[in-house]
Amino acid sequence: MLPNAQGVFETHQSVHPVSVIMYKHDLVYLTEDASHDAAIELINEEAFGPGRFTRAAARIREQGPHDLSLSFICTDNGETIASVRMTPVLAGTVKGHLLGPLAVRPSHKNKGIGRELVRIAVEAARRKGSEAVILVGDPPYYGPLGFEKVAYNALSFPGPVDPGRVLVVPIAEGVHARLKGTIAWRE
Repeated sequence: MLPNAQGVFETHQSVHPVSVIMYKHDLVYLTEDASHDAAIELINEEAFGPGRFTRAAARIREQGPHDLSLSFICTDNGETIASVRMTPVLAGTVKGHLLGPLAVRPSHKNKGIGRELVRIAVEAARRKGSEAVILVGDPPYYGPLGFEKVAYNALSFPGPVDPGRVLVVPIAEGVHARLKGTIAWRE
């Protein structure tokens, strides 16, 4: 294309509008507050069903409240579509946090939202001085996020747990050596 005598670029090709489908997601990560409770309950119900209340980690969460300052949600165009909670625990002699539940609405799975929520929560726990972030989960999913296996049967949960699924991100020195004994809610 060359400029005309007035220096204006012209085209002599006909331009046809093209239909383009665009998917716009305005994902926003926020600290959880009480206004998110109903949406989080729905997300966890979708993800885990009624059996979620019988899990050993749920027994710990029943002992006291989760830490709102370390619990996060993700919204898409204002709708809460994912959540992660952190509960303060004493695991052996380690003052840490139990991560979970982590859940993402089915419509938003496999987009990295859960991984980002975990990253945000672990970093927030680190800044707050937590010694470790512990969870019961799948090593192939959580391993790339910095989680390591806890020594087999090192922690005693208030209910049955597959010891091969107990994982930790050690933040303080000597965490693995001190993760021995019971795990319970702490203030």
